[in-house]
Amino acid sequence: MRLGWVLCFIMFVASVAFAEDETMTAPADRGPAIGALIPSDLTSTDQNGVMRSFENLTGPEGLVLVFFRSAKWCRFCKRQLMEISAGAETITSRGYGLALLSYDALEVLERYTFEHNPGFTMLSDPKSEVIDAFEIRNENYGDMHYANGVPYPMIFVIGLDKVIQAKLAEDGYKMRPPVSAITEAIDELRAP
Repeated sequence: MRLGWVLCFIMFVASVAFAEDETMTAPADRGPAIGALIPSDLTSTDQNGVMRSFENLTGPEGLVLVFFRSAKWCRFCKRQLMEISAGAETITSRGYGLALLSYDALEVLERYTFEHNPGFTMLSDPKSEVIDAFEIRNENYGDMHYANGVPYPMIFVIGLDKVIQAKLAEDGYKMRPPVSAITEAIDELRAP
């Protein structure tokens, strides 16, 4: 009997893991297309409790907007946050603001900032309003699941005119585009 329960549990965990990796849409096809206007002004609260929007997040050239799952429980996101923190200056030195957005509550982002001092803006979207506007919510999680509302991990490079200039994503949620891919995308935009 105990073996039966263990096997059922293993099959359940495997099915959940498979569902999380399974996607119906190629990563590059998720969300608004390159050349489209962003579907939201990004109004949300940053990790310091300040209301932010596109206008006060940009640098002289625009904004790099990174959607991630959670700074609280997603180990792949935590690794991405650390990498972006280490390479943030290579992005901002190219004239782009840098903001990372998740469904995390403000308290989660405050704690992460206190513990890691990431050096970039973190935006709290607890109702997934910005995530839904970009149409990148991962629908694999039901209403009662703690991950309900998370986005597919995506990176958008946005011009001052609010037009999406580039977007980056990987298959699944375990791999994330490195900072070097972000800077290469920006450099390609700036090339004559």
